[in-house]
Formats: sequence, structure tokens, C-alpha cells
Amino acid sequence: MSTRRRLREAILDLSRERGPDKTICPSDAARAVGGESWRDLMDDARETARALARDGHVEITQKGEVLDPDATWRGPIRIRAT
Repeated sequence: MSTRRRLREAILDLSRERGPDKTICPSDAARAVGGESWRDLMDDARETARALARDGHVEITQKGEVLDPDATWRGPIRIRAT
């Protein structure tokens, strides 16, 4: 299974486990997939979260505000199931 696919499944599983009122960090999914090399997966985890948000599976938030997955944003984000 590809790394992107594993990240996708990890984001969906982790965010659904937490429920719609709580969030996960992209690093949670990166750690679940990459183990000690999780930092190398952070860009992929963020891009995977964008794709999932475009498809309506998750929302990406920053400081409590929902972000447009197609907008340019920087800094820490959180992911929650929809």
C-alpha cells in the first residue's frame, strides 16, 4: 500500500475515533504511518488532509476556523471528521 494511501486511512481512522467535536494533528497520522521517520511525512500528511477536505471527509481548521483546502495557508493546522 502506498504511503499516501496509508496516510489517508490513518487520518480518517484517527479523526473518526476522536469524533466530530475533537481534532487531530497531521503529525498524528504521520507518526502512525512513519514511525521514527514521521517528520519526513508531514508535507504528505498535510496534502492528504487537503484532498480529504476537498472530498468532504474532513475539515481542516486553524485557531478554530475552518480553512478552504484550496487556499494558501501556513502554520499549525488541525483535522476533524465531518
